[in-house]
Formats: sequence, structure tokens, C-alpha cells
Amino acid sequence: MKILLPVDGSAVSLEAVRFAIRMAREGLQTGVVLANVQEAATLYELLVAHDPQVLEQVSAAAGAHTLEAAQQLLKDAGMPYESEVASGDPAHTLIDIIERHECDLVVMGASGISTLRSALLGSVSNEVLHAAGVPVMIVKAPPEAPVDSTE
Repeated sequence: MKILLPVDGSAVSLEAVRFAIRMAREGLQTGVVLANVQEAATLYELLVAHDPQVLEQVSAAAGAHTLEAAQQLLKDAGMPYESEVASGDPAHTLIDIIERHECDLVVMGASGISTLRSALLGSVSNEVLHAAGVPVMIVKAPPEAPVDSTE
């Protein structure tokens, strides 16, 4: 089974990676594709930068940096993985990655770092859930530890 793990740098996306690692430790034979989708440059960014290649390089570097924590978790667990940094609309691009890598399952966080955008347009996880041709497992953030009032 091949699992797509979209990573956006949020704690809940890393929790999805940890969940996939737990499934593998429980015996699920799996391959992993880590993916980060950088949104396309705005017209303003294109006008200011004057060089689209510079924007592409910055976007690719940002995506690679975003994947580092997830890659380290998988390395520490001894799990092989593939990585992809893409650019475009996050939900549609993730659907393309699912198809291109022939993934059987998506494990992703319930909410990422763009709360306002999610409230206005619908979250990426919700869009992927409804558009993917494979099962999508939504991982929620772990509950916060209770605060000890005796301190």
C-alpha cells in the first residue's frame, strides 16, 4: 500500500506522519510519498521579482524545508519514502500527486496553517476528501495536555 502524506509544516500534518509510522509498526506494509504544495506566485510577486525562476527556486526551497521534519521522522523510524514539492492549488495538486504516484491512501491533518482561507473556501483536507479517488484518513491534532493548577 502506498500512502500520500501531505505536509504543510503544521503540527497536525506531522501528527499524520506519526500516525502512518504507527500503522507501519503495527504491520501495514507501506510505501510513503511525502508531499508539500506551494501556492503559485501572485501577480504582485511576479512583478516585484522580475525573474520567475527566482520565485520557483524560492518556492522549491521553502517546500523542501517544510518537508525536513517529516523526513526526519521517517528516517528515525527506518521507513523509506519519496518526496515531492509541487506548486499550484493545494487540493488539486495533491489529487494529481495521488494519481501520478498511484497512492492507495491519503493520511493528512484535519487543519493546517491557513485557517482564514479554510473558513472562506473550504479546507484542503475537505477538498481532498471529496475529490480523491482513494480513501482519505483525516488525523486530528492530539488534545493538549491538561494544565496542572498546583504549579
